[in-house]
Amino acid sequence: MNTKRILIAALTAAVLILPSVRDACADLTPTEMFGKELFFDKSLSDPSRQACATCHAERVGFTGPVASINMKGAVYPGAVPQRFGNRRPPTAAYGGESPVFSYDEEAGLFAGGMFWDGRATGWVTGDPLADQAMGPFLNPVEQNLASETEACLKVASSPYAAMYEDAFGIPLDCATFDEDGHLRAYKDFARAVAAFERSPAVSPFTSKFDAVTAGADRFTPTEEAGWNLFNGKAQCAACHPAPLFTDFTYDNLGVPRNPLNPFYSMDQVYLDNGSPINPQGADWIDPGLAGFLDTLPAEVFAGWGLDKAAAVSENYGKHKVPTLRNVDLRPGEGFAKAYMHNGALKTLEEVVAFYDERDAMIASGTVVPEVWENMNTSELGNLGLTSDEEAALVAFLKTLSDR
Repeated sequence: MNTKRILIAALTAAVLILPSVRDACADLTPTEMFGKELFFDKSLSDPSRQACATCHAERVGFTGPVASINMKGAVYPGAVPQRFGNRRPPTAAYGGESPVFSYDEEAGLFAGGMFWDGRATGWVTGDPLADQAMGPFLNPVEQNLASETEACLKVASSPYAAMYEDAFGIPLDCATFDEDGHLRAYKDFARAVAAFERSPAVSPFTSKFDAVTAGADRFTPTEEAGWNLFNGKAQCAACHPAPLFTDFTYDNLGVPRNPLNPFYSMDQVYLDNGSPINPQGADWIDPGLAGFLDTLPAEVFAGWGLDKAAAVSENYGKHKVPTLRNVDLRPGEGFAKAYMHNGALKTLEEVVAFYDERDAMIASGTVVPEVWENMNTSELGNLGLTSDEEAALVAFLKTLSDR
């Protein structure tokens, strides 16, 4: 893991454009405005009750906004309320710099893409964030639309339909498909959502950390101590380097199962074609990145100079390293958030203690990793932090909330 590096170093200077340069309240472009309408439109689901914003709300950093759900399974119901997916919603903010999914031969790691398992590769639109936006509208456990054409016709009949031409310079056309079989307008919808998610409305870089970086504020002594630990003894920056606080790679932290995950009961809930959502039921184990890799043909791995079976095995249980921006953003101190891909941990204090003391927790039996294979043992698990140092790390992480 020490060979891990940011694969798109050239982005750093661009990301460091702070609000003093790019006003977080600046007017949105026509494409961003159109994407905003799509993001908040509950009619783009069947039944018409769920928008992107339903699971990605601003007040909690564009992730899950229901405290009672976060406290339990942390996975959100779809437009059909009996249907659940398998993981908690990641943040929709600060994902715009994730590179196209690929294998970095020098680091020996996969990186890029979107979703916890990387399946929104960027291979369709050239942009992983746009590829990600193509998914939920048609996912039967999310917004449940039957086809790209249905999504397009819903937009065509919406009050904001004319905004498509403002954004893309051509009339909205629900009948023209690209050579890859995707409706051209639907791919444009995804690009617009991605543009909105990149905009200052969603990714404004207005946290205290950004103000300190710009010289407009100062850390408290405790926050400063946490920042130093973050970059030193705690090894957080190995996977969460500033300014984006992710390196876009994949890791198995040894996270335990979340026994309240509703996906375990999805063997009793069926899709329209009669198949259960989760045939394995309570026996299901989250394969993470390996699950996506296993869907790719062997020829793709040959192009990377890899053996498919070995690559799948070596990435079993790994999930994408999330950004830590807005990791503590919430509407009030008592509001519950959920952490890790499955929401197994509920507070920042729990998360920091897990990183620091995981190995002792495993030894005592208080933590049982869901996936033992490929567990990161070099950058977490036995950090030797004091209670004051753990508290300092939490204090620093709270400075990453936009304000």
